[in-house]
Amino acid sequence: MKILIIRFSSIGDLTQALSIPSFIRSYVPNAEIHFVTRQDLSSLLENHPNIDRIWTLDRRDGFRGLIQLIKKLNQENFTHIYDAHNNLRSALIRFFVHSKKTLVRPMMRIKRFLLLEYHINLFEKPFSGQRDLIKPLEKWGMPFRLPPTPQLFLNESIRQSVETPDEDFVALVPSAAYFLKRWPIEYWDELIKLNPSKKFVVLAGPEDNFTSVLNQNSNVLNLTGKTGLLGSAAVIEKASMTIANDTGLLHFSEQLGKPTIALMGPAPFGFPSRETTLQLERNLKCRPCSKHGQGPCVNVAYHECLRSITPLEVSSRMNQILEQNK
Repeated sequence: MKILIIRFSSIGDLTQALSIPSFIRSYVPNAEIHFVTRQDLSSLLENHPNIDRIWTLDRRDGFRGLIQLIKKLNQENFTHIYDAHNNLRSALIRFFVHSKKTLVRPMMRIKRFLLLEYHINLFEKPFSGQRDLIKPLEKWGMPFRLPPTPQLFLNESIRQSVETPDEDFVALVPSAAYFLKRWPIEYWDELIKLNPSKKFVVLAGPEDNFTSVLNQNSNVLNLTGKTGLLGSAAVIEKASMTIANDTGLLHFSEQLGKPTIALMGPAPFGFPSRETTLQLERNLKCRPCSKHGQGPCVNVAYHECLRSITPLEVSSRMNQILEQNK
């Protein structure tokens, strides 16, 4: 078997898709596994022991870049192609790159429509992003099982490049792509204040200036905008545990095998997959309100899905997990 796996984005979905190569190799040890993804996210695939070659697509190169990539891929003589993305770019690759067998991850559009428009949930429960990505491979005679962690692999230079406290610490991820997916920043502040003897490291992107309010706490190291993707992963790897919104770094923590608390808000498809993750959520009639959590919020009690998860509840669960993992 010489297989090409296609998954371009997003950060969270690509991180979950890192389990696919290990899953395939557990059934076909001699498989040659290639993976094509977006160039700006390709660092997440580096050092993966079950990926033999990484192919990248630079979005700035447009359609011409896609055609050039297809020409190169066609020279590889793949026996199998697994399209784990199922969008226009991936469809063009699987159509024009020759292989004996092609498999596409189904979009399940009817189920998605019923869930988003009528809150009728016909998806397998509980929903698992990794199961959704891996289970289609059962059609090739590979029954679903979740590969053990880690599935995100870091080199030593990345580990040494990040600043972390000497003491044990908890990684906090207060950002997310959309405001409605964010546990309120004042709740993060209260969580920190409830635990003055513990160290916390804040991870967020360069645009997430709202995290500066956390700097008033002496037990906080705020690395907002100071770490790239792999740097953030290295911080999480060193942490005792992670508390995160529904965002890409949540899945970093899962794929690194770290104890994690996931604060799940309005979106339906970002759910974690591993027993090391505790999901905190509220069963509300208005959930999900949108595909990606962009809203608008229609609840009379605005943002209830996350605002009803209190800092005291998260603090209690955090301390339970830390005690269990001593």
